[in-house]
Amino acid sequence: MKKLLIANRGEIAIRVIRTAKEMGIATVAVVSEADRGSNVERYADETHVIGPAPAGLSYLNHDAILAAAEASGADAVHPGYGFLSENADFARRVQAAGLVWVGPDPESIELMGNKARAREAAIAAGVPVLKGTEGTLDIESDIEAIADDIGYPLVVKASAGGGGRGIRRINSRADVRGTVDIAQAEALAAFGSSDVYFERFVTRARHVEVQVFGDGESWVHLGDRDCSMQRRQQKVIEEAPAPDLPDDIRAQMRGTSVELARQSKYTGAGTVEFLYDPVRHEVAFIEMNTRLQVEHPISEAITGIDLVREQLRVAAGEKLGYTQADITFEGHAFEFRINAEDPENNFMPSPGVIETLELSGGPGVRADFGFSAGQTVMPFYDSLLGKVVVWAADRDQALARAVRVLEETKISGIKTTVPLMRRLVELDDFGTAQHYTTYIESVPGLLGEPA
Repeated sequence: MKKLLIANRGEIAIRVIRTAKEMGIATVAVVSEADRGSNVERYADETHVIGPAPAGLSYLNHDAILAAAEASGADAVHPGYGFLSENADFARRVQAAGLVWVGPDPESIELMGNKARAREAAIAAGVPVLKGTEGTLDIESDIEAIADDIGYPLVVKASAGGGGRGIRRINSRADVRGTVDIAQAEALAAFGSSDVYFERFVTRARHVEVQVFGDGESWVHLGDRDCSMQRRQQKVIEEAPAPDLPDDIRAQMRGTSVELARQSKYTGAGTVEFLYDPVRHEVAFIEMNTRLQVEHPISEAITGIDLVREQLRVAAGEKLGYTQADITFEGHAFEFRINAEDPENNFMPSPGVIETLELSGGPGVRADFGFSAGQTVMPFYDSLLGKVVVWAADRDQALARAVRVLEETKISGIKTTVPLMRRLVELDDFGTAQHYTTYIESVPGLLGEPA
């Protein structure tokens, strides 16, 4: 691998470029016309414009990206996360063009991309699952009886869904048929498939996940992460390792995640996501993400392993070169997603010019940002500006460091989620790890307090 094209934008493109440079690999950025002059262009060795601002005409345009790869002489493509990172058709086209695809094979992407099939694979690997339908829901059957058997509340999920989308809660028998009809319509519009399935709903659930990695012949995990602080099923704060988790549950999650990767002969970085029910002390499979996660830096912080470096090594044909026993876990890390959104106004996007952007520093502090002061946040893309990551010897020290770092983080000219982060880290429930996936919506006044 001598020249890597990064088929993405913003902080993740810069993050991949940095590791590639350290490995002596030349980098090619692709940008939309709206992203000309961005920091991605500044850090890459060369840049190719692939289309106008709308993502469908640029960052999701297979032909334009492959043309840029050919014009630049790139021999590999890294998709980052989002956009085309879990698109099996694009992965196949990259490989058909004679390029290295930095990710799992297309078959793994397709298997895990279908949530109903992924659930079946998880069951076969011994991964615990929530009670639910086996495979997709047969709409012509007595779906009310099926729902009754699972019990209420339950959720109907899009088989092709992901990223917290395509999920509807059902609270009673009377809601079943109407909610399924709505979920099917949403799934078809969003994912091109109306297939859905049922699953038991866990009240006050925690969202815990395991980072796995494989080379097709051997597999390891890089520990677990807790992503329970969410808003409308979108992650807000993540930490590693997951706090207040029973040892047997942690061991079960890690072991079965590796077994799922082994049975599917998985290659590269993947994340197996679970719901943990702290009342029943049960954990259950949600899905497997076949890409690098936004929150991967906290796993890097507690293991010292550069996941992008491992992705590039394995994609180039190298073996892991280490076993599970070689991986050690030290300290505790938090990641805070800083978005260009207004928490005081229903999280409305806040595009515009960044007047000031002052990031904190000091021991155990990392900031992965795609923007600098003076640059413009466009309204065409995801609102993520960047991520603030802190690490310390234990959770209490990491939390104290986070309070200091967030206080020192100053962004003006646009609204951001920094003020909300400051409130969240000061909450007693967060300090004692008593939060859960619907916590932000459940606490009265949390979103209405002054910044």
